Amino acid sequence: MAKQVKLTAERRTGTGRAAVRKLKARGIVPAIIYGARDKPEPLQVSRRDISAMLSHAAGENILVELEIAGDSANRMALVQEVQHAPLGGEVLHVDFHAVSMDEMIDADVPLEATGTANGVKNFSGLLEQSLRSLSIECLPRDLPDVLTVDVSALNIGDAIHVRDIQLPEGVTTKIQPDLTAFSVMAPTVEEEPVVAAEAPSAPEVIKEKKTDEPEAAAAGGTKDKEAKK
Repeated sequence: MAKQVKLTAERRTGTGRAAVRKLKARGIVPAIIYGARDKPEPLQVSRRDISAMLSHAAGENILVELEIAGDSANRMALVQEVQHAPLGGEVLHVDFHAVSMDEMIDADVPLEATGTANGVKNFSGLLEQSLRSLSIECLPRDLPDVLTVDVSALNIGDAIHVRDIQLPEGVTTKIQPDLTAFSVMAPTVEEEPVVAAEAPSAPEVIKEKKTDEPEAAAAGGTKDKEAKK
């Protein structure tokens, strides 16, 4: 089940870039809570607390018990979105979605394969995952971190469909039951490239070197002069 954590927050009064810069300098992250029956409300939380919470989270769905300064009762919420800086990954903003513990919620839960498929282990097949997450409905207390699926029995050509996934008690899905989640494909055989035969090269023709005519003529004239002498 999704881990429930406690987090201290304060109401935020300042808005705009200048106010955000001041919060950042103090190690504070701007946040907002919305949903349920209340209007959206700006909050601020400690960057250290948020970073620690995210680093220990087992999945994408985090159920938070918010202790807001000045409120007599804590509020339950899901971490809806976390904005990170492009460089360094620093937390810039957090969205909380308020929930009621006795009302159903919708969430996307990651799907993970466990084990090694028989078709992969013994027949060099390829495990293909067609669904990375599953949309579910449940009460907040029943929200799972991740849904694990044992694929070890799969042979080549076998598949696990949505209807085959064992969901925890209290969790249902509206996804089409015939959709394929995991399958094992036959290994791909690469054809050896065909090397084109090289055309036989034509024999080199050695041509007889011609005598340089001007030089021959000059040589002939010299011999005639010597004969006349």
